[in-house]
Amino acid sequence: MANYLRTRLSVRQSHLPFSSPLKACTRSQTRRASSCRVMASANEDLKQWPQQDKRRFLHAVYRVGNLGATIDYYKKHFGMKQLRYRDVPEEKYCNAFMGYGPEDKNFCLELTQNYDTDHYDLGTGFGHFALALPDVYKACESIKKAGGKVSRDAGPVKGGKTVIAFVEDPTGYKWELITREEPIPEPIAQVMLRVTDLDRSIKWYTEALGCKLIRTRDNPDNGYKLAFLGYGPEEETCVFELTYNYGKDKYDNFKGEGYAQVALSSEVQCYFSPAL
Repeated sequence: MANYLRTRLSVRQSHLPFSSPLKACTRSQTRRASSCRVMASANEDLKQWPQQDKRRFLHAVYRVGNLGATIDYYKKHFGMKQLRYRDVPEEKYCNAFMGYGPEDKNFCLELTQNYDTDHYDLGTGFGHFALALPDVYKACESIKKAGGKVSRDAGPVKGGKTVIAFVEDPTGYKWELITREEPIPEPIAQVMLRVTDLDRSIKWYTEALGCKLIRTRDNPDNGYKLAFLGYGPEEETCVFELTYNYGKDKYDNFKGEGYAQVALSSEVQCYFSPAL
């Protein structure tokens, strides 16, 4: 079975046009034929639905070992705000939403801590988050002074001029810091996931989720290829960065315990007829 990571669809508003129930038939053959026609029509409508629907990435969901420390880290070093917090004792977890603006307009992070769990195996499928900042050098200096981990010092990307760095948050999630000039509409820039079949993944993200393929980048010298997909311009919205490592069709411990899913919104709600 192919490795995969989850994306959750949060459906809102409206209706699809193919939900009319079948009328009763007197003959089983006619009933079966009608079912086939309706199902075929529904399938065609479903193929068009992601392209016609207006969608947006809402938030990434992942588990952290120390919620308080992570909130403080994101506030101090990344300049994020705590948007909301909730404690669910009956389910033995609490979570906080972090970001740079209102949830109905900005991408945000849903951090979850399970009671009595202070460590998670992050697995190999999730890669990193990326954050766009006006001064990556300053951010790295702040993190170092606070005793945080900088795994790649700030400096120009290999073969280019853009200044980047890599740091790790208190749970161990990797963050790529990317320099961008202000204004920065959406600082949470990317969610990087590893895939085992890039072409098949692109097809799924574009046809099932309705994402646009923004660009691809092949790096044969280092043995990998990237694809960037999303619902808007890369400089203005959060996008997926899918990474395929040459010859890697399977990862051990692919899902891990930390990263859970990304939620997206839809303006269309699908109501399926019992006949379907």
